Amino acid sequence: MDSIFSLAIANLLTPMVLFFGLGLLAGALRSDLTLPEAVSKGISLYLMLAIGFKGGAELGSSGLTGSILTAMFAAVTLSFVMPAIAFFLLRMMTRLGSVDRAAISAHYGSISVVTFVAAAGFLTYEGVAYGGFMVALMALMETPAIVSGLALARLGHPEPGAQKTPLMTRKVAHEIFLSGSIVLLMGSFAIGWITGHDGMEIMAPVIDDPFKAVLAVFLLDMGLLVGRRIGDFASVGASLIAFGILMPIVGAFLGFLSALAIGMESGDAMLLMVLAASASYIVVPAAMRLSLPKANPAIYVTLSLAVTFPFNLVVGIPLYFSIAQTFLGN
Repeated sequence: MDSIFSLAIANLLTPMVLFFGLGLLAGALRSDLTLPEAVSKGISLYLMLAIGFKGGAELGSSGLTGSILTAMFAAVTLSFVMPAIAFFLLRMMTRLGSVDRAAISAHYGSISVVTFVAAAGFLTYEGVAYGGFMVALMALMETPAIVSGLALARLGHPEPGAQKTPLMTRKVAHEIFLSGSIVLLMGSFAIGWITGHDGMEIMAPVIDDPFKAVLAVFLLDMGLLVGRRIGDFASVGASLIAFGILMPIVGAFLGFLSALAIGMESGDAMLLMVLAASASYIVVPAAMRLSLPKANPAIYVTLSLAVTFPFNLVVGIPLYFSIAQTFLGN
């Protein structure tokens, strides 16, 4: 156990985490350090393209095997089940109504693309391999959590006057399947899959060598964003902050058990833990605004972005990596 925490502490001193810390400090101190919006968006697009393409190219080389299909099934199952666990914990830990609990729960069954990108970059920095199919798992975990969260809202006991909505409307489906992050990730994944090794050789100078430096700048920008929202902690309350830290630990534990059960290697296991531990703050909030308009976005956005996201980046990723390496490393 001591080796897990000592390795996790050592990994906190990587350039990526330290750049996030720099941004967090600068944002909290209201520094005028900032990245132009166009640059920030361009970096995000680059990272998603690089992760997606590399994943597709790797899967094109290895092929779609039974173990990969098993991993996909495990990911979808986690995405369906996690909101129910979050819903139960919220009922035990808070006094929120069922609509707010359902909206929050959907976030914790879904995933954070940014956290996944940071974790994949962390593995690259550490020289630990992971399967390209993990990008597909990430995309698969978006939709089930939203459907599960909406079902929890319908099956619960909503407050008087709460609006009942269908589990899936055309607008919600559009937000889920045609969100920019999903289109770019899965599109570049498909291109990498089609072009395979030859495509990777062509793209390597663009998506391999600059990746770590671009990721460091990206995490600096994300640190600035979170640091400037430190004050939002007051709006969610101590019990919700505790939930925002407990839930990713529960998710990572379930992800680890799933990885252990299906025989994943350490890099893939760490990414599955990250996926299960992360909380969406892009696709799911958009879907909840449409489907559960009575839910309070100030609660679910702040919780996922200002509590769970920095926890995963600063503490979670190094800790999950250390656990995967300790129990599953070669």
